[in-house]
Amino acid sequence: MNVSITFRHMDASEAIKKHAAAKLGKLQKFLRQPMTAKVTISVDKLKHVAEARISAGGEHLEAKESSNDMYSSIDRMIEKLEAQVRGHKGAAESRRRTAKKAASKEGDAEAVEEVEVVKPAKKKAKAAPRPAKKVAKKSKR
Repeated sequence: MNVSITFRHMDASEAIKKHAAAKLGKLQKFLRQPMTAKVTISVDKLKHVAEARISAGGEHLEAKESSNDMYSSIDRMIEKLEAQVRGHKGAAESRRRTAKKAASKEGDAEAVEEVEVVKPAKKKAKAAPRPAKKVAKKSKR
């Protein structure tokens, strides 16, 4: 896990760094691959703003939150990221499930075809062959 924390328009605080890094560490358990996180913490007028961009494998997630308290901004931002991670994970699992269902249906279809081949076919009277259609050729001009 690689976490980069940047402070804008405020002094860097070890307590805020530790808080943000600890919260982001909890997101790693939801991700399959190691994540890279870029966190920007800033003060804009009287609002405390926390932004984060996370990359893990092919997933890229982003969240931004502002409030009157820096710690609550970080907590809300983490909640947003967690919801995004769960949504991506649920969608990926859904895709895997539908792929498994499709594969199992194909396997069932093959089994049914094998059963049909084993059964003796009823003889039907052959119909007379149809005459071939005449196709007019277009001349080149």
